[in-house]
Amino acid sequence: MAIRPTGCFLILKQSQIEAIRDTAAALLASGKTVMAYTDSGTTISKSFPADPMTVMVECNFALKCKDPNQYGARDTVRVYNGLWTFRGM
Repeated sequence: MAIRPTGCFLILKQSQIEAIRDTAAALLASGKTVMAYTDSGTTISKSFPADPMTVMVECNFALKCKDPNQYGARDTVRVYNGLWTFRGM
């Protein structure tokens, strides 16, 4: 199932969004999404507020909204309901 963007990064500046995108790309490339350490019964774990894939989708959506000339237009889909003609029967 595709991740649908919510627009949570739209309030940030374009440079901030690009920095977040670059960090998420680096985390995806290195494979670091969750870190955990266990020693003599003590467990410490660190995870990110959003997984890197979701961050990449959100950044892509926000960048397309902020600068469609550079990043391309937003992907929009119109859904046509062809059954409306049969409702009166």
